[in-house]
Amino acid sequence: MTLLERNTMLHHWPLSGLRLRTPRLELRWPDHQDLDALADRAAEGVHEPGFMPFFSQWTDGDPDVVARRVLQRQWHAAATWTPQDWTLYLVVVHDGTVVGTQSLGAKDFALGREALVTAWLGRRFQGRGFGTEARAAMLALAFEGLGADYVLSVVRQNNLPSLGVSKKLGFTKDGIQVNVVRGEQVRSDRLRLHRDSWATHQDVPVTIEGLAGALAMFGADRDGPAPEGVVTVVPQASVLSGIRYIDEADDLDMTAR
Repeated sequence: MTLLERNTMLHHWPLSGLRLRTPRLELRWPDHQDLDALADRAAEGVHEPGFMPFFSQWTDGDPDVVARRVLQRQWHAAATWTPQDWTLYLVVVHDGTVVGTQSLGAKDFALGREALVTAWLGRRFQGRGFGTEARAAMLALAFEGLGADYVLSVVRQNNLPSLGVSKKLGFTKDGIQVNVVRGEQVRSDRLRLHRDSWATHQDVPVTIEGLAGALAMFGADRDGPAPEGVVTVVPQASVLSGIRYIDEADDLDMTAR
């Protein structure tokens, strides 16, 4: 394959047109400028220095190191993607500014039909409800777009704002998890959301575009979510099988309500 052919293939990456839209946000597959902005958000700070919400502790280090980790994680996810084992990272954009990221990951999704969500926002964009709205978009993608039966999340037990968001969206407890973070034992709640509970709790209108041509990448190939390739989700209300991403879960909805 020539360099030109490779560049053409990347230009036609099936996920490049994926867009999730809510009243205030757009979630999309990032281009180079989006990734630069996302790395800047991470370098500016994601949480209070005294509290580490991430099991992988990727925010420890000087700003350049933290920014590089964000880029490496995105590149690695794209480079290793298979329908049997994938992680989707989308940037969250408000009024043209990248404010954070949301992810959805699964292994053997075609059979397991469950996925794990993670997220973080830049500190200066927290507290405005962006985390909840962006999470609602990812849940719509999982359940309505991909046909998931369950979505999972893992949240530290002392991360009360994030636990509150999860409860609001319909997640229920599904056990606990123990990790060593910064040399200390920490406990987290494993949370699970069934598609029926999601339908009852979701109250954010979401439009999904550009998914139909990429369904096979998720192990969710079917006739397409809608004839035009657009899905509009209308609110109806005001042991982790196959998942291997728990060790690096990034769930952070701190102060996002």
